[in-house]
Order: sequence, then C-alpha cells, then structure tokens
Amino acid sequence: MTIEILTIFPEMFDSVLSASILGRAREQGLLDVRCTDIRPFSAAKHKNTDDYPFGGGAGMVMMAQPILDAMAAASARLPDARRIYLGPRGRKLTTEVARELSKEDSLILLCGHYEGVDQRALDACIDEEISIGDYILTGGELAAMVLTDCVARFIPGVLGSAESPEEESFSDGLLEYPQYTRPRDLDGSLVPEVLLNGDHAKIRAWRRRESLRATLRFRPDLLETAELTKEDRKILKELENECSSES
Repeated sequence: MTIEILTIFPEMFDSVLSASILGRAREQGLLDVRCTDIRPFSAAKHKNTDDYPFGGGAGMVMMAQPILDAMAAASARLPDARRIYLGPRGRKLTTEVARELSKEDSLILLCGHYEGVDQRALDACIDEEISIGDYILTGGELAAMVLTDCVARFIPGVLGSAESPEEESFSDGLLEYPQYTRPRDLDGSLVPEVLLNGDHAKIRAWRRRESLRATLRFRPDLLETAELTKEDRKILKELENECSSES
C-alpha cells in the first residue's frame, strides 16, 4: 500500500515512520509512506499557505490554491488513491474503517492546520473526511499518523502474524483480555494458572471471559454493538451477578 500525506510540517513524520512496526513495514516494501510539503505549491510571494478568514474571526485558514495544486500532483502519481481529509466532521476511525481502508491500493491524506481549510478545496478534491475522535488537535498531522498506523496493522505481513490484529481490543467489538509474560511469579503476584497448562480450549474460554469482564468493567457501552453469542450473554450475566455480590 502507498500512503501520501500532504502537510505543511513533513518533518513531524520522520521518527514515527522510521521506527518500530511502521519502519520495518517500509523497509520490507509492505508500506510506502511519502510526505509532501504543501508550501512549495503556494503561488504566494512568501509561499504562505494560510490567510485571514472572510467574515472575520480568530485564527487563520489554509488557502485552497496550494492544497489543490499539491493534491493534483499527488493524484497524478496515485490516480486511483482515496483522498481523505483528517477533519472533525468525518466518520470516526474505528477498527472496521481501518480494515476497509487497508484494502485500498493507495491513500492520500490531507492534514489541515490553523482554524481549518478553505471549503472550496475540500469540495473539489476530497473523497471523504475521517475523524480520530471528538477532541481538538493543533493540526491534522497527528491524526494522519494515527490513521496510518491503524491501517498499516491490517496489511498482510506488517505484524508478522495474520491473527494479531484480530485478537486485539475492538477487533470484535470488545476490549482485549489481560496479557502476561515472564516471570511467572512477580513478588507473589502470579500468572493465572490456566495460561500455563497448555490446554488451548481452556485458554480460549478464559480469554473470552476476561475480554467480556474487561469490557463490562471499563467500556460497557461497547456491549451494545458487539457481536455476542448466547454463551457470551450467559457469561455477562454471571459477571454482572459477581459484581453485584461484591458490592
């Protein structure tokens, strides 16, 4: 997959894209991420990319012209790319959205800044907006990093195990079960015995139960939309009874 990021701060991406899983994915040719500086596309004398908003108000607005020209150049390189603006009005980034985007051959991500982007640029060259959450950032760069990392995990080979992204939190609408590693005994705090006996059926059952327990405790709202079996609902009832007796 190829992801091209249009930004006025390309230097922000250097360490993120060269380290850890994303860095290895790029080295292995599984992921090609490019950052394009919007500033050189500005027709303004001083190559500025922002101006005061019509109608007044605080802050500055990113100008349409540099964005349109930068997007035209990127689209010429990636004619079939899905063009995404990281903005608050878009659908929220979820596991399902990330999985969907990972099936694209290429993406072009536009990072807004200041008070936003001239609407004419968005109308002319954006296929959709995506939001990473209901809060305010200083710019779209961090959101683009989050989306890139989230999508990359679903590209075959990036994580090294086809099962990895499907066993983590939110993959099936629930939080992930607790994880443990060595030592087995940490100052008297022990790893659950079921994880040590090699009985994979019992381990799967324990993990499912603990996943339901964690979701019920920390994010009960997720249970409203999670895909639950009859056995899951039975376990949840037992867990709810446990909580009631403890209180």
